[in-house]
Amino acid sequence: MGIIGGEVGYRLLRAISPNEPGGMTGGSYADRSKIEALLGEGIWDEIRGRTLIDFGCGAGAEAIELAHRGARQVYGIDILERWLAIARQQAANAGCQNVTFSHKPSEPADIIISLDAFEHFADPAGILNTMAGMLQPDGCVLASFGPTWYHPLGGHLFSVFPWSHLIFTEKALCRWRSHIRNDGARRFNEVEGGLNQMSIGRFERLVRNSPFQIEYLETIAIRPARLLHNSLTREFLTAVVRCKLALRDSAKRLRMVNAA
Repeated sequence: MGIIGGEVGYRLLRAISPNEPGGMTGGSYADRSKIEALLGEGIWDEIRGRTLIDFGCGAGAEAIELAHRGARQVYGIDILERWLAIARQQAANAGCQNVTFSHKPSEPADIIISLDAFEHFADPAGILNTMAGMLQPDGCVLASFGPTWYHPLGGHLFSVFPWSHLIFTEKALCRWRSHIRNDGARRFNEVEGGLNQMSIGRFERLVRNSPFQIEYLETIAIRPARLLHNSLTREFLTAVVRCKLALRDSAKRLRMVNAA
């Protein structure tokens, strides 16, 4: 994907943005709960008294909030030990007893929470299978992710300007990025955190071929583009995808057999 590449693309990118663009900093959650903003106000009723997994917990802020807001037990899991170490210290500082941070949970969960992650997973199909194995038979996944790939800033750091990640080639963008980050990444999926070019349609196809079915999927419009947001424009004008995934009957039966 991308039209402008080679030396011309690289030189244009260097001229347009010689330094790292401002982009998305997460500052929009500074004065409110990120969980509530992404999953809706009803999330607290849904998690009360339940066993949860915060899948990809990072430094643990959301897992600790879930524990404080009524969950019976929260397991924050992440593949990076450095984040888990920070999360454990944060939980200790907060006096939070009903949250555990590790690489995997010690019991099946009622609900898996996934925030801002499905656009980053290297193997999202494999992640869906992993999640299915961590749930109770009647469990569910509550996920929110975005911006997706066709969003104006869907390229994250590569979004020098809106949709620039679709205009310039991957090679030109990664060459430009090498002046900002020296990790040697040559592909979008090699950058820190990874970018898997997740679109809404691709996510729906992945779920169809997974142990899950979609109970609901909501595409939340970019605010200035609300009037233009519809089924034809959603890939380009959706800010956040919010969804609930439930196990298919065949997957439920498998979980019951494994639990017996």
